[in-house]
Amino acid sequence: MAGLVVSVPTRQLAADLQPLPDGVEVIEWAMDAAAPRDAIDIVVPPYMNGSVVYPRLEGVRTRLVQGQSIGYDGVADVLPPGHVFANAASVHETSTAELALALTLAAQRHLPDFVRAQEHGQWAPVFAESLADRRVLLLGYGGVGKAVAERLAPFEVDLTVVAHRARTEDGVSVHGADELPDLLPAAEIVILTLPGGDATRHIIDDAALSLLPEGALVVNVGRGPLVDTDALVDHVRRGRVRAALDVTDPEPLPADHPLWTLPGVLIAPHVGGASTAMRPRIAKLIRTQIERMLAGEPPLNVVLPAS
Repeated sequence: MAGLVVSVPTRQLAADLQPLPDGVEVIEWAMDAAAPRDAIDIVVPPYMNGSVVYPRLEGVRTRLVQGQSIGYDGVADVLPPGHVFANAASVHETSTAELALALTLAAQRHLPDFVRAQEHGQWAPVFAESLADRRVLLLGYGGVGKAVAERLAPFEVDLTVVAHRARTEDGVSVHGADELPDLLPAAEIVILTLPGGDATRHIIDDAALSLLPEGALVVNVGRGPLVDTDALVDHVRRGRVRAALDVTDPEPLPADHPLWTLPGVLIAPHVGGASTAMRPRIAKLIRTQIERMLAGEPPLNVVLPAS
């Protein structure tokens, strides 16, 4: 069996990969210094800071660069030519969907208000908005979107799904993005799971926010630039809409940004995939890539072929 060299950024991930087939050598490379080898079959970069570490692959011969995130917008701009890049589809969908539901429920049921009241020993009941029976508009029907839809089903919502193109998938009627102006006026909750990039930038802009009914909730677990931040601040400040955000634009959100203190805004620091579900799932994906490479099969999840 031909040998295979795999680099991983942490000792923990190296341990999580065990056991591996004979002939597979795992080395630790956090990509904070020059590559330890001229040739590495599979490189697994750190979970974050791709824009900083990917240029360090210049001059390194690889067969696969296995990212640890689902999103890969901007990777093509910093990844040196000649590398095949795969994203981490199958790793973060469930965890991100959990957070989407958590943010939605927390905002609807006023959980941040209760936490603040608890800090002051105050008993402060409210008559809250439900998730049940709400008209939910789900933007994005990829892996995360489907995971969100599955988790919304028990909550008895009126769900409308929108993606880039209209279609019927798995028995679900998916609307095209061009139908958004007709769909937004009825949406009480909008959940965004779309990928980033030019095609989706500011898909929720001032015009889209203006179409939403008073008191609508915007939940973003996709990418920050899906929403025009200045427009969102304006609408939240006027009390027209509320927001629950795992991603922002800019990111990290500056300490003096108005979104931190505006009433009706709940912010999580981009932690959709950052849960205990990640470790076993990323290890499983990397092991699968190793096994496929040893068997002469193409890797999964390739989103950027070698240029």
